[in-house]
Amino acid sequence: MKIGLYFGTFNPIHIGHLAIANHMAEFSDLDAIWMVVTPHNPFKKKSSLLANNHRYEMVMIATENYPKIKPSNIEFDLPQPNYTVHTLAHLQEKYPTYEFCLIMGEDNLKSLHKWKNYEVILENHDIYVYPRISTGTVEHQFVEHPKIHHVAAPIMEISSTFIRKAVKNQKNIQPLLPANVWKYMDEMNFYRR
Repeated sequence: MKIGLYFGTFNPIHIGHLAIANHMAEFSDLDAIWMVVTPHNPFKKKSSLLANNHRYEMVMIATENYPKIKPSNIEFDLPQPNYTVHTLAHLQEKYPTYEFCLIMGEDNLKSLHKWKNYEVILENHDIYVYPRISTGTVEHQFVEHPKIHHVAAPIMEISSTFIRKAVKNQKNIQPLLPANVWKYMDEMNFYRR
């Protein structure tokens, strides 16, 4: 079983995340996609994050009609801050028969050389990269790396930051979210302050 790990704070999950996850599930050789809800990304401010359980709940309801896409809270019980290399080692130990791969945007590939133990990640795991509009260049060592696979997924320029700001400013952003996620956010009064 080949599992694609799509990490994110999903604060909130939106149709861009789902479109990419579904594209990877349907148009790559990955058998399933696990959307790993990250409690705290070392590169992001923690203060703007909704509670872990709420973000996980939104991923759960967003993916309920996608049999190949599953939410994962595997990082909730791991030491903080989370580093991908540690999560991968934990998953490999817990599920020794699965092959775990990373899914990342091209913008993240450009900073991969700054990741903790990125060499270990590349030695043991394939990386599936989807296109993003971003500045900067990919490090030469990653350009034709045999473990890095570029997938022609649709370019999604929707951001959770944009959604949070729009909700705060009382804009209607319902088309950018799965209907059940919008309903949950609305009922819980998230992002309004």
